[in-house]
Amino acid sequence: MSIATRKGDKGTTGLLYGGRVRKDSVRIECNGAVDEAQAFLGLARASIAAARAGGSAGFSKGRLDEILVGVERDLWVLMAEVATRPANRKKLRPGVSLVTREMLDGLDLLVSELEATEVVPSEFVVPGQSQPAAALDVARAVVRRAERRAVSLEMGDDSYVIPYLNRLSDLCWLLARAVEKEHLAARKKAS
Repeated sequence: MSIATRKGDKGTTGLLYGGRVRKDSVRIECNGAVDEAQAFLGLARASIAAARAGGSAGFSKGRLDEILVGVERDLWVLMAEVATRPANRKKLRPGVSLVTREMLDGLDLLVSELEATEVVPSEFVVPGQSQPAAALDVARAVVRRAERRAVSLEMGDDSYVIPYLNRLSDLCWLLARAVEKEHLAARKKAS
C-alpha cells in the first residue's frame, strides 16, 4: 500500500471519523503547527542524545528523553481531537484520541518539578546557547502558534486541547532553560 493516496491532490484532506476540509482550514493549520512542534521536539531529543554533557538540572538524559517521548505521543492524541468535527467528538476515546485532564496534570507536574530546580533565569533569554535548547525554543514558539489556531477552532469548554498546548509551551521553555543551564555549566567547567 502506498503512502501517496492522491486524495489530497485537489487541496483537501480527510478528518478523523469522516469529512474533508481544505488544507488551509484553521483545523489543519493547527494540526500542521502541532506536527511541526512534534518534529522540533524530536530534533531536541536527538540533539540531547548526541550532546556530550549529562542530564539537565537534575534530569538525566534518559529522563529528558522519556519526557519528550511522552509529550510527542500525547501530541498524536491532541492531533486526533483537533482532526475531529464537533459532531463526531463523542466517538473520541480518552487518552487515545481525546486529551484528558490527566494528560494536562502530567504537564503541570513536570512544570512544577522543573521550576523547583531553579532553572528560571532572572533576565531575558537569548535562544541559541546550545542546539538542544534552541530546538526546544523553536518547539515552544510553534506550540504557541498551534495554541492560537486552536483558540480559533472553539474546541468547546470540555476540551483540554488549549490548556494542554499552553502548558506544553511552558514546559518547552523550562526544558530549554534546563538544557542551557547544563550546557553553560559544562562550558564553564571546560574552561
